[in-house]
Amino acid sequence: QVQLVESGGGLVQAGGSLRLSCTASGRTISSYAMGWFRRAPGKEREFTGVIRRSGGTYYADSVKGRFTISRDNAKNTVYLQMNSLKPEDTAVYYCAAAPVFRTTTHGYDYWGQGTQVTVSS
Repeated sequence: QVQLVESGGGLVQAGGSLRLSCTASGRTISSYAMGWFRRAPGKEREFTGVIRRSGGTYYADSVKGRFTISRDNAKNTVYLQMNSLKPEDTAVYYCAAAPVFRTTTHGYDYWGQGTQVTVSS
């Protein structure tokens, strides 16, 4: 079992930055691809980005060039650096762990509870 806890969410003005953290316990994240997802009000949960076990990353077009995922296996933590935030980035952000690289919600075995990010205009 892997327990995931997100932190770092909050209220920020458009154009600002936030860094989210996802800290794991129970097992090491080095064996997992780690994804970030978000759910905006009234919408389905959507893929945001993923970091492979090797460190390679892949992003949704909507965040490419603005968001960066990194991982620190020694700290069992994954980060989502969000720059140039827009009001449409407002959502609950979730991290998740999958045994292999995935760009959809399917195949992720473990999920955090989420952290709210609100971007004001």
